[in-house]
Amino acid sequence: MANNKSAKKRILVAERNRQVNKSYKSTVRTLIKKTMVNCENYKKDPNSENQELINTSLNQAFSLIDKAVKKNVLHKNNGANKKSRINNLVKNTLKS
Repeated sequence: MANNKSAKKRILVAERNRQVNKSYKSTVRTLIKKTMVNCENYKKDPNSENQELINTSLNQAFSLIDKAVKKNVLHKNNGANKKSRINNLVKNTLKS
């Protein structure tokens, strides 16, 4: 256990930052899954409404990934890999 005031404060700050980082990562995973589900729905029923859902969920995912990279929650290469993966999925879904 910490013995001085600054060490105790660092423990509290580190825990707060861990919680914020956890929420960012969780939301990124959720948005990626949401985009994948929208792609599956589009494959079953290709219409403009489903295509719009894909585009909005993709934009939300890209936005949050960029924010996470900017705040150093995700490494820039990790963010780029996530964006590339879901972009390829969407591109292949809309192409076929």
